[in-house]
Amino acid sequence: MNEIERARRYTWHVLISGIAATWVVIVVNFGARLDAGLLNWWRTVPALAAAAAFTWLCPRIIRELMDRRYPTRLVVVAAVLACATALLGGPDLASWGFILVAWLSIATLNITRLASLLIAAGTWLFGVAAATATWRDGLFTVGLDLAFDEVLFVNALMYGVLCAIVPPSNRLWVWTWMLTEEAHKGREAHTKLALAEERLRFARDLHDLVGHQLSAIAVKTELAVRLSDVDADAARAEMSEVNALTRKALKELRQAVRGYRELDLAAEVNSVKGVLEAAGVRCEVLLPYRDLPSGVAPVFAYAVREAVTNVLKHSTATFCEISIRFTEQEAELVVRNDGVARRQAVDLGSGLAGMGERLAAVGGEMRATPTADGQFLLVAVVSLPLTG
Repeated sequence: MNEIERARRYTWHVLISGIAATWVVIVVNFGARLDAGLLNWWRTVPALAAAAAFTWLCPRIIRELMDRRYPTRLVVVAAVLACATALLGGPDLASWGFILVAWLSIATLNITRLASLLIAAGTWLFGVAAATATWRDGLFTVGLDLAFDEVLFVNALMYGVLCAIVPPSNRLWVWTWMLTEEAHKGREAHTKLALAEERLRFARDLHDLVGHQLSAIAVKTELAVRLSDVDADAARAEMSEVNALTRKALKELRQAVRGYRELDLAAEVNSVKGVLEAAGVRCEVLLPYRDLPSGVAPVFAYAVREAVTNVLKHSTATFCEISIRFTEQEAELVVRNDGVARRQAVDLGSGLAGMGERLAAVGGEMRATPTADGQFLLVAVVSLPLTG
């Protein structure tokens, strides 16, 4: 489960907790009335049915709200069910009236602040009015004998406190979730942008290297075609130049591709660090102050690229460390990150397998395994001098 899924599930649990709290209050009140012999089945059974329908409807409403939609019809139906439950079972907050607060906790999401305040005020007014209108029915907390003004005061105070606290609290949770989602989308966009810039850089290098020669070839080929029927010697001369330009362009293209494949280590480390940080992964680089022995830098540059690609694709890392050291006998590259994917424990993937083959070709070896402290460690070692 990645970070965004974890945040969504946590927000879901917070929003659904109001419905769970409603059933706790209902069960406690039901048991107390049953023990006291005050249970009215003609009211309790329909109240239970309405509460069950309300509970079935709420997850659908929450899903819509978390997808940034406001299901007006479902919210209205849930309001009717909540009011019916409260009126039948008892509208006091210590009784079935808590379902009004549960409805309020989700009905005030994804709407304006003014609309939220109006809905909270309406819920408070309905709850207090219903509780005072039914106070003679004995629906208040079992064991209390309160006068009308006492019932009015207690319900006005309790409904007032909850109607003032619950809506902004849940709105804060949903707002935090939305910020998390936006940050996640921004991180992905940042990563894609960094990768796109790298592709554009390579395309620009290729264009600068061979673009001029290809343009000249096109012009001279067209000229040779025109001269072929008029001046065969001139056409032949132009084609000789085309042949020379073609060889030169091919040579430069091979050099460009070879330079891209035999990567510059410093440039590659800077590039992958930028990509990691754009993806929200803190990156630390520890490089030796001396130049690496001949032939080692391109091999390690390729290994760094594959290792970081693996970090971005197959883990949920927040930290990555790249370190290189060497002695007269060997050179070692270590890439460590704190996001271990499940599949890494059993499958290194084609990229890391290819890296192992490349290292083996120069007499080196690679280890890539999860560690006991929840990190993923990649170590590439080559003996010096290189044998391949």
